[in-house]
Amino acid sequence: MKYALIADLHGNLEALYAILAHAGAQGVGRYVFLGDIVGYGPDPEPVLELCRHMVSTGDALAVLGNHDAAACGRDSTSNMNEAARAVIEWTRSKLKPRHQQWLASLPLVLQRDRMTWVHASALRPEAWTYIDTSRQARLSLREAGSTWVFSGHVHDPMLYYTCPDQRVPGVRLVERRSILLNPRRSWLAIVGSAGQPRDGLPGARYAVFDRSRYLYTSYRLAYDFAATAAKIRAAGLPERLAHHIEGVLLPVPRAIRR
Repeated sequence: MKYALIADLHGNLEALYAILAHAGAQGVGRYVFLGDIVGYGPDPEPVLELCRHMVSTGDALAVLGNHDAAACGRDSTSNMNEAARAVIEWTRSKLKPRHQQWLASLPLVLQRDRMTWVHASALRPEAWTYIDTSRQARLSLREAGSTWVFSGHVHDPMLYYTCPDQRVPGVRLVERRSILLNPRRSWLAIVGSAGQPRDGLPGARYAVFDRSRYLYTSYRLAYDFAATAAKIRAAGLPERLAHHIEGVLLPVPRAIRR
């Protein structure tokens, strides 16, 4: 089966539509939402409703992200800066009780068939640790105990793998070029953000894992990001978020990342 791995949508409806169309053309059989379905973006309700429907029909799986947890009251916003907290409050005002209840019901980690799906690290997932070093990748892999671990939270894609000498190096992938995730190693893939890029380039990031052939492919898709940025501005959300959508490279303080 092919799995579409979608992380950090952040209420970006146009990006979600582009990913679903592209993944469908790739013959994807199951979608996995790796957390942060809402937060930052202008369309939390329709994005969440679509994801919720896909999970209810068995077409998708979903795990909880830190913005999801904050939006449903399962976690506090104490680690977020003022702008991020304001966006969470705005998001809460747009969600119906059934949406908040659904978010609150999502698990932190899912595991099956030698795969683990988690928003941040598998080691204390509720701590929302960023996997941005080989050490953090090693800890998550060790805790997961799976051959393949797929995560979000860090908005830039990355791939880590185990070596016989216990090293866990990280590599950046070439988009649209499949890489064999040999099951004789353990692998941790950071999928990249579908709805809030942070690398100065527009586009919706996601990945496809072909479980039967062990092939992993990272994609960046074109979509109508100008429409999303216009919605962000119309909603009165922080200008920085529109700039990220448009591919403007800005320094991102750690508090903003959360």
